[in-house]
Amino acid sequence: MALPVAFFALFFAWPVAAIVARGLKVDGAWQFGRITDVLTQPDIRHVLWFTTWQALASTALTLLLALPAAHVFARLDFPGKQLLRAVVTVPFVLPTVVVGTAFLALVGRGGLLDEVWGVRLDTTVWAILLAHVFFNYAVVVRTVGGLWAQLDPRQEEAARMLGASPFHAWRKVTLPALAPAVAAAALMVFLFTFTSFGVVQILGGPTFSTLEVEIYRQTSEVFDLSTAAVLTLVQFVAVGAILAVHAWTVRRRETALRLVAPKTTARRPRGAGQWSLLAGVLATIALLLVLPLAVLVRRSLDASGFGYYRALTNADGGTFLVAPIHAVWTSLQYAVAATAIAVVIGGLAAAALARRDAGRLVRGFDALLMLPLGVSAVTVGFGFLIALDKPPLDLRQSWILVPLAQALVGAPFVVRTMLPVLRAVDGRLREAAAVLGASPWRVWREVDLPLVRRALLVAAGFAFAVSLGEFGATVFIARPDNPTLPVAVARLLSRPGDLNYGQAMALSTILMVVCAAALLILERLRTDRTGEF
Repeated sequence: MALPVAFFALFFAWPVAAIVARGLKVDGAWQFGRITDVLTQPDIRHVLWFTTWQALASTALTLLLALPAAHVFARLDFPGKQLLRAVVTVPFVLPTVVVGTAFLALVGRGGLLDEVWGVRLDTTVWAILLAHVFFNYAVVVRTVGGLWAQLDPRQEEAARMLGASPFHAWRKVTLPALAPAVAAAALMVFLFTFTSFGVVQILGGPTFSTLEVEIYRQTSEVFDLSTAAVLTLVQFVAVGAILAVHAWTVRRRETALRLVAPKTTARRPRGAGQWSLLAGVLATIALLLVLPLAVLVRRSLDASGFGYYRALTNADGGTFLVAPIHAVWTSLQYAVAATAIAVVIGGLAAAALARRDAGRLVRGFDALLMLPLGVSAVTVGFGFLIALDKPPLDLRQSWILVPLAQALVGAPFVVRTMLPVLRAVDGRLREAAAVLGASPWRVWREVDLPLVRRALLVAAGFAFAVSLGEFGATVFIARPDNPTLPVAVARLLSRPGDLNYGQAMALSTILMVVCAAALLILERLRTDRTGEF
């Protein structure tokens, strides 16, 4: 546990503390009165109110549309199910700037809906809410559906044999068992939408702004670090409260249920009701998830002869010091390094948390590990530049800075994937090997590794996909001559001209294909207990 604690203290807590101190310290003295001054400003109160209510609305809409899909993936068996599960997950690992751009191409001025029906949503909050549903649909499907698939259906069938209607049996038997998973998924969706950045920045324009967007604006445009520091503290407290409740719901789910193998619970659709439900879910996925991605691909092919793709090899556009296609190779290198770091740090943390003799302090670290997913990535990236800029730890010019920031986001996914599997390993096997004289290293190699190998590969795959899409922190620390794919997309979108826009669509399509390929491989590696994702 010492190495994960040191890693998060050095590369997460210290940069965040440095940016807060830079904003609230004047001549070496803390200025806590600034907190009241900032929070009483009408425009800041408006940002806080919008951040909260749009997160609540996005969460409710996501649950409404994704829970039927969770049931379909859990209880129905149909051709192409693994492929569809990967398709559903692709939006979750896409950079938020790509998600925002895809929806802008769909519902904005000159978008598909504008061309066909004259409908535009880019000036309304609906575009933000729909993009949030698109982004978080997989969270509900994988978190709730994963548990739903392992619930024994015979309990609900027994209730129906005793005379209960299908809805009454579901409400009395299945719903209480699913409630912790639904609560955990809802909290994760609320967390991701509460801290939304790229989607709101692109679709919200000057009208709508979340806490994260306001932190970015105060840091990079207004240069008011004290206001940014106060808003960072507010977000830190809110995220901490959300994660504490989430950790409680996860522990409740792990200890209160008896589960069965998912393969025994999924059946071919039967009856008009199940076929209608499957058709409705497929239609929702096609319209809500596939259509924006299809528009993205179509925009990338607007130039004849793959013109936008061929232009990616040309550095004469002036947006970069290198050809845009160079970002693909750079992103892959960074993602591999970030994955290695995340697997080591997250794996060690999961092993420590899975110990049956883990104390309350160690278990509390479980919730803290999730903080990098909720605390402002903008603050972390800017904090890297401020805190890691002098000996003995001057990393501003080092290539490792980007993988370190990406590993902070990937490590929580490794923990969440590895932890259930490690907790399922029978401790008596380790004790028997130790009694027979095996060293701790040999016990891990001979007992634990064969049992957790597939989960380890799944965790590495998720860390790789998430690292590829990380944007909030990377945008501050990526070198101009080595931009990552999301940073390259954002820079191209910030410049006028059809060529820049088309190249952004082409790079986004390449990133989407790489993520989809990684997720398809993960689906083949998944076992019944490979974590929450």
